[in-house]
Parts: sequence; structure tokens; C-alpha cells
Amino acid sequence: MHKRKTRRRRVTLAISMGAVAAGGLAVLPITALADTTNNTAGAMSSTRQQDFASAAVEYHVPSNVLLGLAYQESAWESHGVQASTDGGYGPMHLTDVTPAIMAFGDAGAVGRSDLKSMAANPALHTLQAAAKLTGLSEDALRKDPAANIRGGAALLASYEKQVTGSVPSDAAQWYGAVARYSQSPQKQDAAGFANRVYATIRGGAGVTTKDGQRVRLDAAPAVRPATAQVARLHLKVAAATDTECPPAVACTFVPGSPAGLQVSNRPANGIKIDTIVIHDLEGTYDSGVAGLANPSNSVSTNYVMRSSDGAVTQMVPTKDIAFHAGNYSSNLHSIGIEHEGYAAQGATWYTEAQYESTANLVQYLAHRFGIPLDRQHIVGHDDIAGPSLTGVQAQHWDPGPSWDWDHFMRLLSAPLSGLRGTAPVGSVVTIDPAFDTNLQTLQVCPIDDPTGATTACTDRKQASNFVFLRTAPDAAAPLFGDQAIHGTTAGTNKISDWGSTAQTGQQFVVADQQGDWTAIWFSGEKVWFYNPGGQNTKQAYGVKIISARGSTPVAVYGSSYPDASEYPAGLGASTQVPISGYSLPRGQAYVATQPPNATVDYFKSSGTVVTGAKTQYTIQYNHRVALVYSGEVTATPVTKHWEDGSAKR
Repeated sequence: MHKRKTRRRRVTLAISMGAVAAGGLAVLPITALADTTNNTAGAMSSTRQQDFASAAVEYHVPSNVLLGLAYQESAWESHGVQASTDGGYGPMHLTDVTPAIMAFGDAGAVGRSDLKSMAANPALHTLQAAAKLTGLSEDALRKDPAANIRGGAALLASYEKQVTGSVPSDAAQWYGAVARYSQSPQKQDAAGFANRVYATIRGGAGVTTKDGQRVRLDAAPAVRPATAQVARLHLKVAAATDTECPPAVACTFVPGSPAGLQVSNRPANGIKIDTIVIHDLEGTYDSGVAGLANPSNSVSTNYVMRSSDGAVTQMVPTKDIAFHAGNYSSNLHSIGIEHEGYAAQGATWYTEAQYESTANLVQYLAHRFGIPLDRQHIVGHDDIAGPSLTGVQAQHWDPGPSWDWDHFMRLLSAPLSGLRGTAPVGSVVTIDPAFDTNLQTLQVCPIDDPTGATTACTDRKQASNFVFLRTAPDAAAPLFGDQAIHGTTAGTNKISDWGSTAQTGQQFVVADQQGDWTAIWFSGEKVWFYNPGGQNTKQAYGVKIISARGSTPVAVYGSSYPDASEYPAGLGASTQVPISGYSLPRGQAYVATQPPNATVDYFKSSGTVVTGAKTQYTIQYNHRVALVYSGEVTATPVTKHWEDGSAKR
């Protein structure tokens, strides 16, 4: 495999902690430090900066407004011909969403009778509107970044004419048009997006994109946006409700299905909230909110995030238990955040507005509940344990390989730490491939559509947040097959086959090292991944290594309930059984993702919290976490960097 030289790039978005002058805008500061590689041409380019300047002149849009808006949509990335999670293309995120896209996957809107009407929403077809305004072909607007920027500028200018009747040179007078560009149907959400764009304009930003384009927006702190313009859009005004969101996030409340939650009083009743779970809907924002609010729905979530503008709908108060993670034990201690998107339909990126809004929300929740900002407490649905063997088999795998965990953790001001280098046996590594250049080939298999037609599976190479795991240190060796999914057969590169992958931020103990290959203990086996010079890992310390205390394998669990004898009379005990096929063998070691926690159960009818005497460690067992009883294992701290080829324990 060809090794590319890497360099460091710095991305800064300097945003005031306070209100943005007269506009009363407030957002949290975001600073990003990223690894990237040289573009394929081997040199940096200012072409995209020039494209923005040319489009701004052509359509009489202030250049800082065009740049600020595009930053929130795409961070100025072109993304090739790949659509975003809600069907947007290019730096300006021009949308083109079809019923076929909305019906893709093993979830989403498959079979809905209103699919065509849902997909007919003009907000999902701004690419066609831009084509009419510019005379450019739809194909060019999808594939050519310069054309896409022109299309977005034309669309924005058309909105400005609707709002003000002209195209003024004063950036402050474009607030209403920027709010309209968000396609938000509610006033609060449209204003929230415009506030974020103007915070970018005021604070400035500068990046080198994945394809080697240098783009910069100089700070303009004197800009005072005409926030009153949003009233001219005649958007719906959401009812005033008490939501649990930071000021930077446009937030409304829609009650989730009563069948999908339990009223509780966390954490005041002793149920600790220690995890935030990132999901994607496999559907649109509007259909997701409507579906989760349906009284017959047995699942729910605390928050739903929109892709285009970062707007949020809260559906379950944080004190209550939302059924979002497919595991009641996990639901007890977590908050779920769903994102508009489709993990497999061909989309390979999430918008910057969605990343930043989610980061603001996660920072707020983490501060409020004392949740550490690390990948052991900020997890994906694909990290969550299954409560049983069948539960593991049924667990979802969202948000998928396209969620850029490195970028998201930097937005949280909690980047993955540690130095790169070849890892000695027995040390702990954090999986951390460079997302931009970690191109993995995934098989995408559409399901049979309602008409009976079948679409063949296709292979797609894309930037990814994981490394493949093999049974031997050889690129030709079979992929590891997780026992719950494949039994004793090999794994696959199917996009939903999480069992053969280790993901960014997950931590493992090194079991072996041969040439460019590193082995880790994983799912009770020794598995291998390509890691020349340690380029896909960072050293980890300040963690605990968990191993079997005795000579027999330790049982592995997917839930954390008290023993049956610990339940008060009249309350039925939840079933606590090991996951069949999983164990922690003697001689292997795994990393604890959280301190040992007491077993807990909850009864909504009486508000009773049952706490057991035993504690369990949560460990990174495979791609998902699992639990082991503390009394059956030893916990060895890793306290220092690797020195002289080893880690101090």
C-alpha cells in the first residue's frame, strides 16, 4: 500500500462566547486541529477561493456572506460527486432527493404511501432551482465545484431579491436570504442557521480542504446582521416550550411517543447519565420527527438534528428514559441524538451545520451531567452492546462509516490524543486512521423495492472512520467474522457488517506485531489490521486493561441488572444472562471504557430504582462494548507513554 506524506492543517472558527452585538446571537467557540494529506495533485490551490470570488461578483453577493454560508453547509469541501446525508451536493449543498434515495436501506421510508409527496418538497430540490437560474446543467451542478458555487450564489441572490427587492453590497442586509437558504420551515430554525453563518462571518475561518484547496474568510466583527428580516419570510413560529438546549442551537419541542419512553427523574433518582449516543435516522428530519411522535411507535429519542441547518427537535426530556439504543440497560444511562441521514444510500458526508450544532448540544449536555468528552462516553449506536445474542444480531450500525469522529471530537475541543508509532505488544492503542485519506471499499446492497425489482450490490470506495480486521497479517486473508453475525464464517465488506471493523476512538490491547501489521485482542480472538509505522493508531494511557482473574474464560454480558435476589418483593427481576458465543479468555486483555458501575434497574410504575451490590466494567470487546463483572477480572492501569518499547502499568 502506498504511503503518503502527511502534514498538519489548522482550521479555526473564532466565535465569541457572548452575544454577537445587536443581533443577540450566541454560539460556543469551535477550534479544530486536523490531520490531512497533500491533495492528489501534490500542491495547494486557491482555485476554490477564486471560484467563490467570481460567483460573488457575478451574482452581486457579498463574498463574505457566500463564504460564510458555504462553510456552514460543507466546510468548503467539494465531496466529489457524493451526496450528503440529506441529498446535498457540492460546496453549496444543492439538494436533489428522490423517492429512491429516501426508500433506501433497511429502515427509512420504505413502503410509505406518501413517499412521492415527501420527496416533492422544494427544499429537497434546490439543485433544480439553481439550474434554472444559471442555465447550467444539473449534472454540472452536482459534479463541478465551480458550477455548484455559481448555482448557490444565484439561488442566494434570488432569495435576497425576494426579501429586500435588490442585491445590496452590505453583508448585514443578507440575513433574511441566508435564513431562507436554510430551507427551514420554522422561524426559529431559519434564524438559528443564519445566526451560525453570521457568527462564521464575524469570527472568520480558514481551511485547506481534502482536495487541497486553500480557502479563507477574514473576520468581520463589525457586521451587524439585520435579524428582523427573518419576519419577512413568513415562516411558522413554533410554540414556546421549555427545551434543554444551549443558546447556540435552534431548538423546538415535539413530544415523543409515550410508548417509546419511560417517565423518570434522572439523575436525581440515582440513575446516572454517563453516555451520549449518536444515531442517524435512515430518513428525513420531518418524517423522523413525525414517526417518533406517532403514539404507536415503541421507540423514541431525546433529540433529532436536521442536516441542512443544524436545527433540533427535542422529543424526550433528559430526565426521562428514551428507547433509542436497542438495549434497556444502555437507555437507562444515556441520551440519544438522532441525525437526519441515510448511512448507506450513497451519502458520504454530514453537513458542517449538523456537526457544529451537535457539538454545541453535546458540550452542553456533557457539562450539565458531568459526562467526559471522550469516545468512551460519546459513542455511536454501533458501539452499543446487544442485550443478548439475538440482541447483538439485531443491533443497528448507525451513524455508519461516514461520520467523521476525528472532526467531531475536535469540534468538542476533545481531539483524540497520543503519538503515532509502532505499538509494543501489551500496550494500548486508540484506533485513529486519517479520515480524509482512509479510503475503504464497501459493498452497498439495496433491498428489494416494493415493486419487486432488485438492484445489484455495488462496491464503493469512500473516506471512512474504521480499519478492516483480518484473520492473519495479510491483505488477502479473510476478514474477521463476528460470532454473533457470522458464527465461524468469514466477515464481509458489506457496509452494515460492523463485526470486521475497528473504529476511530476505540481502544484495544496490542496482541502482536508483524511488519506493517498490528494485532489486537478483539471479540475473544487475535485479529490483524494494516498499520505501517503506526499510521492508523495513537498510543493510549490513563486507561485500565481488563483481563480474566482466574484460569477460565470470563462471561461477557450485554446488560447490567441486579441479581434476582436483590429485587424487592413484588417487582419482577430482569433477566441477566451472558451473551452466547462471547467470552473473555484467559491470556487476553481488553480496555475498560468506563469505571466499574453498579448494576441498576428501574420500574416506571412506582418510580423504584433497584441498585445491586455487584459492579461491572464496560469494555471495548469488539466493535461494540460489553460488560464483565468486576469480581471476575483484574484491572491494571496504564499510566505512562510508551517508553523503551513498553507501557508502564
